[in-house]
Amino acid sequence: MALYQDVTMAGFGGQGVMLIGNLLAYAGMESGLNVTFIPVYGPEMRGGTANCTVVVSEDEIGSPIIQRPKSTIILNQPSLEKFQPRVEDGGVQIVNSSLVDTALVDTQRIRSVCIPANEIAEQVGNGRMVNMVALGAFLKATGVLPLEKVQASLSHVISAHYGHLIPKNAEALKAGYDFA
Repeated sequence: MALYQDVTMAGFGGQGVMLIGNLLAYAGMESGLNVTFIPVYGPEMRGGTANCTVVVSEDEIGSPIIQRPKSTIILNQPSLEKFQPRVEDGGVQIVNSSLVDTALVDTQRIRSVCIPANEIAEQVGNGRMVNMVALGAFLKATGVLPLEKVQASLSHVISAHYGHLIPKNAEALKAGYDFA
């Protein structure tokens, strides 16, 4: 069976949802796969809602629009409320338990991985790397791409000005991967 994975990533603007979507898409391209990346912003970028959809496939992608994603990365409560009902049965959901009431997480219909991403990011040394922690957990839970391939793609999506943060981002990816 050919590799195919789609994911909706969602959180507050400023949590780095678009960055991890772009990173996953870039790593997929670097792996010779077909990818799509569609960003969606709420009324304001920082503090408003933000989500994106990424599709990674060995085959051609018929449409980048996904109504019922196979997986989600949920970084906050409003995103859980909006996107959890859309995940297809048997799908995978990564949930930031630092900001989401885990009593509301569907563990019957969906394989949900609740991860204290804020706390893990703080342990890594940068509380803003919640997105990378969650993406690392997603990589482990889905097996869509090797962790090392995504870590190697960091330099392509993080500007040279912030290049000094690449090792910490790689560490945050691994921490999330190891937790899952």
